[in-house]
Amino acid sequence: MNHRLISIAMAATVLTACAPEPQGPPAAPPTELMAVDTPPPAYPEALACDDIGGQTVLAVTVGPEGRPTSVRVKQSSGQPELDVAAQEGVKAWQFRAATRNGQPVASDLQVPVTFKPPTLRPDRCFALDEERRDGEL
Repeated sequence: MNHRLISIAMAATVLTACAPEPQGPPAAPPTELMAVDTPPPAYPEALACDDIGGQTVLAVTVGPEGRPTSVRVKQSSGQPELDVAAQEGVKAWQFRAATRNGQPVASDLQVPVTFKPPTLRPDRCFALDEERRDGEL
C-alpha cells in the first residue's frame, strides 16, 4: 500500500512539473469600436429646399481617444456642399474606441451619410426663395 501512495505522489509531481507556468494575468478580450454620439450632419438648407439630395461615403479613422482623426470622402454624392457637410458633421462624432489587450486603439470604418430632401417643404424654404428673388433684382 505504501508503494501505491508513493507512485501516485510521484505521478502528481511529474504532472505538475510538466504543466506550463502562468504567463501573468490573462489578456483582456478585444472590444469593437462603438458609436456614442453620432448626430446626423446638418443638411445644407438651400440644397434641401431645392430638393437636392445624395449620399456621401466617408473613410473615417477613429483614434484611441474615440474622436475621428481623419475623415475623407471615399465616394462623393456629386454635390460638393453635401460632401463638406458630411465631413464636418462626422468630425464632431464621439465613439468608444476599440481595444486590444485592454488598450484603446485606432480603428477604420466607412460611413455612408445620406441627405434625403424633406417630403414637405419647410416654411424656411419660402423665405429663402424670397431672399433669392430679392437678390436678383
